[in-house]
Amino acid sequence: MRELRIRLLAGVFVVAGILSWAGARLWNSIGTLPSVPLAAPIVLAVIAVILLATALSLRARLKAQRERRPEAKGVDPLMAARAVVFGQASALVAALVAGMYGGTGVFLLESLDIPARRDQAIYAGFSVVAGISVIAAAIFLERVCKLPEDDDDHNTGAASAA
Repeated sequence: MRELRIRLLAGVFVVAGILSWAGARLWNSIGTLPSVPLAAPIVLAVIAVILLATALSLRARLKAQRERRPEAKGVDPLMAARAVVFGQASALVAALVAGMYGGTGVFLLESLDIPARRDQAIYAGFSVVAGISVIAAAIFLERVCKLPEDDDDHNTGAASAA
């Protein structure tokens, strides 16, 4: 399984932000701008909390397993792999959504004197912060589930010669 690339996530965020900003300008010139839902930052924050709780739980179980505690519950490798895949997918979607709301929020900064637009800009800002927290939690989960490097893989030539 490949690790998340910060550059990829940043690229998705920037491209989505630019396209969203341009789309908001175009949409505003045609008519009214679609609103940023209040649920957007809430849903992203819930996903971040779930990812963080999963990472902390797995980290504690792996630590207990490494210390060979008698009450330690093992970690199913398939469950850990599913958690990492969920984290990676969440991080990609969060980068896209945060970029989209970030671009809309930057457009809305031009008209903060209108109360409805100010509220939309605040919701967009919170959505960006919540999206970044999803990305951070996903990266932390990935680091928790990462297998330690195996020295046997690097010395296969010496082992086969012996």
